[in-house]
Parts: sequence; C-alpha cells; structure tokens
Amino acid sequence: MPESTHPQETVTLTIDGREVIVPPGTTILQAAESMGNRIPHYCYHPGLSAPAQCRLCLVEVEGAPKLQPSCVTQVRDGQVVHTTSAKATAMRQGVLEFYLANHPLDCPICDQSGECKLQDYVHAEGRKHGRSREPKRVFGRDDFGGDVLFYGDRCVMCTRCVRFMNEVAQDPRLTVVERGNRSVIDTFFEDGVEGSPYAGNIVDICPVGALVSKDFLHKARAWDLDHTPSVCPNCSQGCNIDLHVRDNRVQRLKPRANPEVNGHWMCDYGRHRYEWINRDDRLRRPLYREGGDTVPGEWGTVLSELLERLEETRPIRAVASPFASTEELATLRRVVDALGGGEILFRSPEADDEIPLPGFPQLARRRDLSPNRRAAELLGMKRVGDAEGRGGLESLADYTGTLIVLGDALADMDEGFGSHAALYLYLGSHPSPAATKADVVLPIPTFAEQEGTFINVEERVQRFWPGLLPPEQARPAWMPLGAILARLGAGELPATAAEAFLAAAELMPELMGLRYETIGTRGAILNEPVLVTAP
Repeated sequence: MPESTHPQETVTLTIDGREVIVPPGTTILQAAESMGNRIPHYCYHPGLSAPAQCRLCLVEVEGAPKLQPSCVTQVRDGQVVHTTSAKATAMRQGVLEFYLANHPLDCPICDQSGECKLQDYVHAEGRKHGRSREPKRVFGRDDFGGDVLFYGDRCVMCTRCVRFMNEVAQDPRLTVVERGNRSVIDTFFEDGVEGSPYAGNIVDICPVGALVSKDFLHKARAWDLDHTPSVCPNCSQGCNIDLHVRDNRVQRLKPRANPEVNGHWMCDYGRHRYEWINRDDRLRRPLYREGGDTVPGEWGTVLSELLERLEETRPIRAVASPFASTEELATLRRVVDALGGGEILFRSPEADDEIPLPGFPQLARRRDLSPNRRAAELLGMKRVGDAEGRGGLESLADYTGTLIVLGDALADMDEGFGSHAALYLYLGSHPSPAATKADVVLPIPTFAEQEGTFINVEERVQRFWPGLLPPEQARPAWMPLGAILARLGAGELPATAAEAFLAAAELMPELMGLRYETIGTRGAILNEPVLVTAP
C-alpha cells in the first residue's frame, strides 16, 4: 500500500523511563517540561530563538554519538532520552564549574538571590568545592540607562538580553563585545536602553543577577515576596502580571505568561506605575454628613440612612471610573436602573498613540490608559472629557437630583462638586476634593485588594485576585450597591465576587456562558464558551 501523505499528528518517545506523547516539532526540552521534568538551561527562553550555546541542557539520546542540546533537538518517534544519566550529569557539573570560575560569590547582596537559576542548579548538581586557583575576572557595574543596571561579573553570557532587544523589541541596543572569558554585554550607544519602552523585560529574563532593576535594587528579598496573579491596570491591553508583595505593599510588577495577551512581556509604562497602590491616604471608614459636618459611622448605620433617602423619588445620574471592576460597574448600572434610570458618565485618559512590541504585535501600550473601558461601554455608559481624562462633567455642576460617583477619577474636580445634589453618594479608595460635599462616603478597595474582572481592548474577560489586605472597613463597591438593590427589591445581595459576576451577566449578554471557574488565569473571550477540562 502507498505511504500516507497525511502529516504525523503526534510523536511518542521515552524520557527517563516515562513515555510521553507530544506534537511534531517539539524539542526534547519542551517535551520533558510537559511531563514535569525541567532540564537545566540558560540561553533557551520560550519567547526567544534558541542558540544552543550555554551547553547546560545537554542530554543523552540513545543512538546519538554524543550528548545533544535538548533546546534545539526535535523529538522523533521511538526516541529514548536520558536527562539524568551519568554522562549528562557529569557534563552539567562541568559546565557549572566553568560558570563559577568567574562568577562572584556575592549572593548575600545580589538582588537575584532566591530566584537565581545558577544557585538552584549548583545546589542540585554542582561540585561541593571549586578547583579554580586563578583570580576571577572583574568588570564592575555599568548603568545601561532607564531602569537597568548591569553587573558584568555575574553575567553567564546567555545572551537573552541581546536577543530580546534584537528579535522582540527590534531595537538593537545591546551586543557582545570581546571574546572568550573577556566577553561582556555592552551597549551600542551612550544612552543605552534609555527610552526603549520595553527594556525592563531584559531584567525579567536574566537568569542570574547580571541585570537588575534600579527601582527594586535592595528593596526586598525574593523569598519575602508573595506572588498574586493579577491584571495590569495601566492600559486597556490588560497584560497578565504578578503582584510581588511584602508587608502589605506592592514591591514590583512582573509579567505573567499568557500567549493570547502579552506573551512573556509587559511595557515599562505599566511596570513602573504601581506606587499609587501603596498610598497611605486612604478612605478607611464610612462617612456621612451630620449637621453640616462629615463624621465617621458604622456600615449598618450609614447604609440604613442612605437606603431611606434613596427611596425618595427623584432623577438620578452617576459617574463611574473605567478603573473599577466589571462587577462594580454592572452593579452600579443595576442600581441606577432600579432608581428610575439615568445617564452614567465615565472619563478615560488616552495617550497620544499606541506603542506596539514589534516582535510580538499582539502586545501594545494602548492609547486607552484605563483597564476596563470596554465594560463601561458594554453597560451603556457614556464617555466624556478630554484625552487627559478631565472635563466633561460640567452638566453636573448644578445637578439637583441623586448623584452617585464610583471611583477616584475626579482628581480635577473642586470641593464644590455635587454641592447642589439632593443626595450625593461617593464610593472611592482615596480622599478627593470631589468627595468634600458628599452626603455619604463609602470606602472601597483598589483592584489589588479585591477579586474581580477587567475586559480588555480585545474583549477578553480576565480575572484578578487580592494581593493586599484592604483598609479595615473597605468593601468592594458591589457589596453596598448590592445592598441597595436588595432593599429596593431589585435583586439579591451577592455574597462573593463570583455571584456579582453572574448578576452582571444578566445585564451583559456577552458574559453569558462564562463563570469565574472557567475564566481561569488565562481569561476568556466575550460570548465564547470556555470548555472545562479535567484537572
């Protein structure tokens, strides 16, 4: 019979005595990782080309005359691979010894300590004692510009940084100069990576402490940081990130891999805008107006008075922030509708243009600098104001009905804002002049202190989780707004963010078929059902 012309769908091979089935074109290193067996490597990174130069990922393949670099060797049917054989282990031990011949033993002061692959590999398989008697090379510290410092003594010449700037950023500013043990990474220009909008990624992908962030320098130890999956709130791209937290303060933002959104990368604009999360001037307790003064109160007392006044029939208008979660925005929409319906305005700042990542064009620092504008639009809210997110609220200056403000996007409003309203409710995280005349002020958490979702520019619903403890009496806005709905008989008080999300789907058909459990950490496209796979 003639041979089939159909392409092979899978390849079956054996790695360390275990059979594994992978697609054709998979490398041995990728196949091993798919079964939970991580082969040590330096130069390989899943988002970059593989030069196979670090020689650390060599494995023994039966029938091959010598050890093979697993990062570029593709799998074949019937292949038998040994990653921990005596030959492979001896080779890795020798390579690690060469790395340590010039690597400084400054782990106690190195920012990478605790998340350094050289530490991990040497601890697992390295020699107990070094044999080198020659003095170590010394390059010192170099300022690469922007947020990047370079410690040449620590560099293992994996060239990940050079390849990122060449292949992904497509902004060739780094290169390898000299040869042999004198090789070092250097910049082409005096300003180095200054002004390159994605240069911070070279710090993320450096496997040792050669490239470090000035912002994070000596700020915290890796083992002191708690990692929480989240979504970058600084533009509508919605890059997947991890919040690195210590002492209930965000210490840094790091990209979290998602091939559908941001790959392995994030822009420096989003990376460095996190200090506002750590502000100490917070709204901590409910406030209400009594005799012309604003005084603190308990949730029960403040809500009871608020609910009584809300039942009075009068026109209602609202202002929302596109930095609020989908659950909060949807609950606000339901409250406004239950009180007779009215216009909801929002303001969204914009940049002059977008900044795409040339080697990964799905990722861009978007013009829209708010994370949840798409949700506000889907809920029928109206965008007003200029590109700086200011103005557009002049119609509310003399408004005399019920006014509800959700979020802190009113920094340009003066202390007289809302002074003519019959009832003015303000829900925010930080004190604002716009809240001065509010009848009731309710404290709410930031996105980093609660669970919720954003909808990005590509209409992908993405979850974020709480990485910080909120102020003692701050509650997500869907809680007090949900209590208003329950009092009005327009719905039940949601007990969790998941219930608030399901309630939002009643207003947004685009969310039908989605649940928190199925959105997961990668997100889901609107109106596209997500298949639940077995764990």
